[in-house]
Amino acid sequence: MDAPSHSAEDSRRRELGAFLRSRRERLTPSATGISTGLRRRTPGLRREEVAMIAGVGTTWYTWLEQGRDVRPSVEVLTALSGALRLDAAEKRHLFTLAGRQLPERRRIAAGKVEGPLLHMLQSLVLQPAYVVGPRWDVLAWNDAAVAIFGDYGQLEGDARNIIHGVFTDPHRRHLLADWEQVARATLAAFRAESARYVGDPDFERLIALMMRSSPEFREWWPQRDVVHRLSGMKHLRHPTAGAMVFEHMSLSIDDGSDMKLIVYTPLAEQNSIAKLQSLLDAMPAERRSA
Repeated sequence: MDAPSHSAEDSRRRELGAFLRSRRERLTPSATGISTGLRRRTPGLRREEVAMIAGVGTTWYTWLEQGRDVRPSVEVLTALSGALRLDAAEKRHLFTLAGRQLPERRRIAAGKVEGPLLHMLQSLVLQPAYVVGPRWDVLAWNDAAVAIFGDYGQLEGDARNIIHGVFTDPHRRHLLADWEQVARATLAAFRAESARYVGDPDFERLIALMMRSSPEFREWWPQRDVVHRLSGMKHLRHPTAGAMVFEHMSLSIDDGSDMKLIVYTPLAEQNSIAKLQSLLDAMPAERRSA
């Protein structure tokens, strides 16, 4: 007889049930304020206790742990997360297994680049690269980025923001050979990524500043264009080296910080690799990112 087949959805529901059960069994009653008698054989909480704390039916919660075809709402998942004392990673995992999007109010936090990510950034000798935070503020950069884009260390506050630089910095406008095309695409990608931060005070302040500072931003932002781009070509007009061509790639950092590593790889076109090497060789020590 053939073994019964299980769909991916069946597997996901079983994994969801197993995860809930594992979190329930590790949670002691005392941690939730439940008083127990001296004789208690059930490890952790009982199903009816989790259901009571979360405000759901015991039978329904039992079905959920059994991997039955029940579809918990966002509100119920949030209640279960609280009842089971899930941390941020566990809560995200629960929502992922349930096929729901985590309804969190995201706040922009000041990012710090350190450890392996910083080492990787500095090891990219012939590839201009920098790390941006969720609001696209430049948090760290390497020497090659200084040679091409200028010294971010000389900038402060919003001036170190990618959107601010593209739309208000004369050097950046001249550097981008096809400025309007790049600026429109950059703005559309920024809008798509920043949708998770709508209403954040720092985000709103940046938008208000850009509306005052750039007529192009003021005209294009209300059009609400969005695009998701991970890579592309950049044609630059460097004030010293002249025409250069780079391929760029955006890499997400999978640590929950919403930081991204942006890497520019010089191409053979326009002798870009040799030009970058010459710029690095001529760079004064005090201009370098280190």
